[in-house]
Amino acid sequence: MSSFLTVRTRIAPSPTGIAHVGTAYIALFNYVFAKNHNGKFIIRIEDTDRGRFVEGAEQVIYDALTWLKIPHDEGVDLGGPFEPYRQSERLEIYHQHVETLLENGTAYYCFCSPEELQAMRAEQQKQKQLPMYDGRCSHIPYAEAKKRAKHEKHVVRLRMPDSGKAEWEDAIRGHVSFEYALIDDQVLLKSDGFPTYHFAVVVDDHMMQISHVIRGEEWISSTPKHLFLYEAFGWETPTFAHMPLLRNADHSKLSKRKNDVSLISYMNKGYIPEALINFLCLMGWSHPEGKDIFNLDEFRRVFTIDRMQTTGPIFDLNKLAWMNGIYIREKLTQDQLIEALQPFTPTDFPMDLMGKILPLVRERLVLLSDLESLTDFFYRDISVNPAELLKKSEAGVVTEQLTRTIAELEQLSQWSVAELETCLRSLQEKYDWKKSQYFMMIRVAVTGKTATPPLFETMEVLGREKTIERLREAKEKI
Repeated sequence: MSSFLTVRTRIAPSPTGIAHVGTAYIALFNYVFAKNHNGKFIIRIEDTDRGRFVEGAEQVIYDALTWLKIPHDEGVDLGGPFEPYRQSERLEIYHQHVETLLENGTAYYCFCSPEELQAMRAEQQKQKQLPMYDGRCSHIPYAEAKKRAKHEKHVVRLRMPDSGKAEWEDAIRGHVSFEYALIDDQVLLKSDGFPTYHFAVVVDDHMMQISHVIRGEEWISSTPKHLFLYEAFGWETPTFAHMPLLRNADHSKLSKRKNDVSLISYMNKGYIPEALINFLCLMGWSHPEGKDIFNLDEFRRVFTIDRMQTTGPIFDLNKLAWMNGIYIREKLTQDQLIEALQPFTPTDFPMDLMGKILPLVRERLVLLSDLESLTDFFYRDISVNPAELLKKSEAGVVTEQLTRTIAELEQLSQWSVAELETCLRSLQEKYDWKKSQYFMMIRVAVTGKTATPPLFETMEVLGREKTIERLREAKEKI
């Protein structure tokens, strides 16, 4: 009978730089699985690789997950019943457990120098053998090795069996097995006294009563080592579920070397967190009703792990951008959108006109950071390209069009969308000007752009004075 009375899942990111979008992906599914079973979701910081440790990176992880609204129940920041949740503060625990393995013969001291190990690998490659530790230190009697360890530099290795199999039922992939003979004698404790990932993760998962280890498929080949450690300690194993890796369109692994994978970068570019969450929900999983757009609460209600796929999902930025646009246009109220836009609103933006400008550009917003480029002509000086004014017409015709347009606009009794449309359409029909040429020329003259919000609404917001002033300046450029 299982000793896991409560479903407990975790993520264990390393503070080695950016908060990776892959971390959010794994965190999302761990969180939802735990909550579907009235369980707990934990964040544990794995900072034992001191060579890659980056100051401040831990806080970035918490900030990114807070932005995404993926809450956790226990962690360094919140505390919990299994503190500490930072591995560098658990060294005494690991040393105690290493001693247990050394005493029962499952682990041994290794005194090989880096040069010896390099020569060993070179010889194995020369012999076309699988590069792995050859176990030469495993034959040193325990008492002798323990005495040497007091004054010689060493590591502690796991003594893997020469035969047999590691087998488990993966919650996503079904039955998986590995031959023990193909698995290296993994280092458990490094020469600096810090544990390796493989050792610390098993000790921590057991002590924190993690019931389900839901992680990326890159850890499948490590699972036999972890299972052997559980067996060596006599501990019950959790359920393993290995999720497919996020991939590019060419099916290569999403990586920080060639992709923008920083969650903070997505935040700074103006992605809506709910849209990114929605997008990540569809990575390797599909809604039972075939939906693309749904929120986190709905995902929690309908998620089942048996709908997870094993094929690596494509991290399609075009689909993410489309989804972000949907959230901007359809999922946020005007006030919510204005609040979300605050970090992206230029200091010279006329906030008194936000209520009029935003509805005009909302349909064209893909990222929140698009606001400035879509609206700058409303409140900044524009630069008009004379060649754009003269497109599909001659200088004399355009000059006449601008002259008559200015005169008519100056006489308008009301500066409204209806009056502006009636005025300009009447002029175009009266003088039989080509419709596409005339209205594009007016658009360029008053905005400096060929693509803008609807022309008459734009002119209304710009106002009489600024619109006519820009038309006069355009005429002078002809």
